[in-house]
Amino acid sequence: MRCPFCKKENDKVIDSRSGNEGTVIRRRRECEACGKRYTTYERIEEMPLYIIKKDRRREPYDRTKILAGIHKAFEKRPIPLEQQDKIADELEKMIREKYDKEVPSYVVGEFIMQRLAKIDQVAYVRFASVYHEFQDIGHFMKELKGLLSAK
Repeated sequence: MRCPFCKKENDKVIDSRSGNEGTVIRRRRECEACGKRYTTYERIEEMPLYIIKKDRRREPYDRTKILAGIHKAFEKRPIPLEQQDKIADELEKMIREKYDKEVPSYVVGEFIMQRLAKIDQVAYVRFASVYHEFQDIGHFMKELKGLLSAK
């Protein structure tokens, strides 16, 4: 493994833990050249997964894109990153269990919105406004009324 700080290839593993119900191994490493520590994750390489977009285009599933949307929704909210990342983990587990190679984007969006609604209503509204492409305040108010009536 190459150190992300000094780019040298000599490191040692100082801790390994199984995570995400045994599907990931987290390794804490220390660079023997510069002494800095960093974390790596080892996952099983699975079949490529594609998202079917609204316009019927197919796009490779990108965990970083999912996490960016989740993190943006929770921006300046008091929710730990671990809890945010867990949404992406749960999403991936659900997709792998229910879909073979392709999943419609609305399934992904609705799954994330359900999780956000349970954790933080502000994050939910932020995500929904982008996901549903609100065009005006009327759309925004309709979503807020739906959220309030669900309580």
